[in-house]
Amino acid sequence: MYFLDSYAMIEYLKGTPKFTEIIDKNDICTSDFHLIELYYFGLKDVNKEEAEKYYEAFSTIKVPVSERTLKNAMKTRLEYQKKKMNLSYADAIGYQYALDNEMEFLTGDRAFKNLNAVKYLGKST
Repeated sequence: MYFLDSYAMIEYLKGTPKFTEIIDKNDICTSDFHLIELYYFGLKDVNKEEAEKYYEAFSTIKVPVSERTLKNAMKTRLEYQKKKMNLSYADAIGYQYALDNEMEFLTGDRAFKNLNAVKYLGKST
């Protein structure tokens, strides 16, 4: 099972093969935090109608995030910031959710390239 960050959802919507192959063939989930990032991307880079379509495309796979996961995510975020790794709030939450639920965090975000429980599909450079 994979937890999708907004990067993964955007790449899927663009039709990027390495993302579509995984997303189409596996159990997936995401959170409200990532859906709202996706919606923002649609508003910013396309238009309101497309933003709505993007949101709806993934809204059926959203999962609730517990307080425990939220708090642990902020601890993880702080820990990585001390190591000069900048994780957004949403990505820290998604990564923590994946850890807590024994799944992989699907992303192309370079900040996650060498972390445990991550399926990194970004550029290799």
